[in-house]
Amino acid sequence: MKIVTLGELMLRLKSPGLERFFQSPSFEATFGGGEANVAVSLANYGMDAKFVTALPDNAIAQAAERELRGLGVDISGIKHTEGRMGIYYLESGTNQRPSKVVYDRSYSSIALATPETFDFKEIFIDAQWFHITGITPALSQSAADLTLAAVKAAKEMGVTVSMDLNFRKNLWKYGKKASEVMCEVVKFVDVVIANEEDCQKSLGIECGSEVESGELDTAKYETLAKTVLATYPNVSKIAITLRESKSATHNDWSACIYDGEEFYVSKKYEIKNILDRVGGGDSFGGGLIYGLLNYDNQRDALEFAVAASCLKHSISGDYNRVTADEVKSLMGGDGSGRVQR
Repeated sequence: MKIVTLGELMLRLKSPGLERFFQSPSFEATFGGGEANVAVSLANYGMDAKFVTALPDNAIAQAAERELRGLGVDISGIKHTEGRMGIYYLESGTNQRPSKVVYDRSYSSIALATPETFDFKEIFIDAQWFHITGITPALSQSAADLTLAAVKAAKEMGVTVSMDLNFRKNLWKYGKKASEVMCEVVKFVDVVIANEEDCQKSLGIECGSEVESGELDTAKYETLAKTVLATYPNVSKIAITLRESKSATHNDWSACIYDGEEFYVSKKYEIKNILDRVGGGDSFGGGLIYGLLNYDNQRDALEFAVAASCLKHSISGDYNRVTADEVKSLMGGDGSGRVQR
C-alpha cells in the first residue's frame, strides 16, 4: 500500500544540547521537515512511503536524499529545480524556558515550485493515501497553488487525502491569511489532523480553549470536532492532539478522534524529561495513517498514533526512529523503560 507525502525537506541546525544560540560556536546539523518526517515514520513501520519535494542539485541536498533513501523512503518523486534548501535553526528549551525556532526558508526550491513542477498523475499511480500539511501553503503563493493542485489531483484519482493543519504564524508572510488558503484546501481532504490553535487560526473555528495557557478543557473538543465535520462534509475524520505543557520538558500528551458517529479520547501519557519534541506532531500523523490503514477501528488507530508520538519525545532529531512493534509494546502498557535483554 503506497503512501505519498509532499512538502519541504530542510537542513536543521540545532544549538548543542540545551545551549542558547551561539553559546558555543557550533550547530548540530541534521535534516527534517513535517511531511518527510511522516514518510520516515511510515517506512519504519514497514509501509511503502514516497516523499515528494523540490530541492537544489547540490551536495547538501544530495546528503539529505541519501539519508531518506537509507531510512527506506522512496525519493523518486524528488525534483531538482531552482532555488535553495530551506533551513531552520532550533534552540531546545528546558524547564520554564521554551524552545525557539528560527526559519530561513524564503526562495527555497519548494517555495518556488508550481503545480507544473510535478506530474501528479505519475506520482499518484498505485497510491492509496496522500498526506500534506498546512506548512507548505504558508511558504508562498506558488506553494499554496501547488498544494491545492495536489489535493485536487489526488481526489480525482481516488486517493485518500490527510492533512495536518500545522499553523505556523512565522511563515504566513506573503499577504494571505492562513484561513484564506486553508479553508479551500480542506474541501479536498478526507482526514484532518490538528490541535486547537490550528482549528482557530487555519479554519477560523473556535473551541473556547485557551491555547497559550497549557491547560486543556477536553469537554470542548467534541463540539470542536463536530463543528469541523459539519463545516466540511467531505471530511470523514478529525484527530485533535491534546498537549498540556507543564514546562518545556514536562508535557501531558493525548488525542481525540471523531468520525461523525463516535468521539473517542485516548489514553494520556505523562512525558517527563522530554529530549526533543520537534516532530512530535508529525510522528502522531505517521502513526495515525498507519493505524487507520492497519486497524479495523479508529480507537486502536488513535492509540497507536499517541503511543508513537509519545516515544518520539525521547528521540533527538526530526525523525521518529521507532518500529511498529515498539509502539505496540507501549500501547500494551509496557512503559517502564526497563532494559530489554
